[in-house]
Amino acid sequence: MKWLPKEKRNPFIIVVAITVAILMLIYFGLIRSQSSVLARVGQSRKAAEVQLQGIEKTIKNAGLTTNELITVTAALSRAEEDTASGDLYSWAYNTLRLFKQQYKVEIPEIGHPVEGEVDLIPSFPYKQMRFIVAGRGYYHDIGKFVADLENNFPHVRVAGLTIEPSGNEGEKLSFRMEIIALIKLNAS
Repeated sequence: MKWLPKEKRNPFIIVVAITVAILMLIYFGLIRSQSSVLARVGQSRKAAEVQLQGIEKTIKNAGLTTNELITVTAALSRAEEDTASGDLYSWAYNTLRLFKQQYKVEIPEIGHPVEGEVDLIPSFPYKQMRFIVAGRGYYHDIGKFVADLENNFPHVRVAGLTIEPSGNEGEKLSFRMEIIALIKLNAS
């Protein structure tokens, strides 16, 4: 700064200092705050684009979702076809009578069903019924009957099974079991 005379040097330094201070204020006060606002706007724009792509994908898959809903509804209807409905005693009697025909077990006693709430799963959209079945048969036949009953009727389960000798009938056994079955609420 030797090229400036001393009386012009001080005002020049003051002007340069004030100019730098003003430029810093402009940068930190306006430009930097605007760039952070622009960054936030860019992030929200990207988030909106991702959300829009998700919505567009959902719209494109609406037909597929509708087809899946129809398929699942049909599968549920097929699964509910043999659930208990209407007169519960006649359902229990007819179901067991038809099912036991291919097994060598005698079922002379089917208890009256008791309807109630499902106690295995809370807030389940079905009700359940419990009834007692008593009969006689050979050990192997009883086991096959119980296993096939639970496998063929996924909405039925044997809660308790007791097997005892059947008095003077040789190797035949007496059995008593409690059966729990789901009840279709909106039977039509």
